[in-house]
Amino acid sequence: MLILASQSPRRRDLLQREGVGFTVEVQPAEELHDATMKPAALCAHNAAAKAAAVAALHPDDTVIGADTLVFIDDMPLGKPVDEADAVAMLLRLQGRTHCVCTAVAVFMPGGERRDFAEMSYVTFRPLDESAIRHYMKLVHVYDKAGAYAIQEHGDMIIEHFEGDLDNVVGLPVKRLLQVLKTP
Repeated sequence: MLILASQSPRRRDLLQREGVGFTVEVQPAEELHDATMKPAALCAHNAAAKAAAVAALHPDDTVIGADTLVFIDDMPLGKPVDEADAVAMLLRLQGRTHCVCTAVAVFMPGGERRDFAEMSYVTFRPLDESAIRHYMKLVHVYDKAGAYAIQEHGDMIIEHFEGDLDNVVGLPVKRLLQVLKTP
């Protein structure tokens, strides 16, 4: 059985879009918020912690854990804690390019682990606080790293991106499917 160790509706949607059968189970896991770590290492640690917590209960199943963070000036931006935090994040991103890192940890039956990280780069349009608040009225930003969703009114705030769009949404599905198919 394939288990997604994530509550993210976006990750569920991405897997369902590809016709992947899976169940969802989430267990408490200790996540790091260490700005001194490189993006891939920080996300990889958190993805592995999420997957390990579920894999410990299901050693005969394949468990997928993922973690997505936005990085600007080497500083990780997770989910905003409130409106002021969301506005501050979006003001920091406006007019600039940032990195979106998603790390995936796949725990295979029998204990084998297959990990990878994907990086994409997103450039925001120049925005003022009024434009940001208008965007926030249209998009629920509080459960999204960096306080935005490229797939929801992204054209309002995003000038362009480089890399895998699904990675920016929260799960690099094509690469994950390759990893799952590897014998």
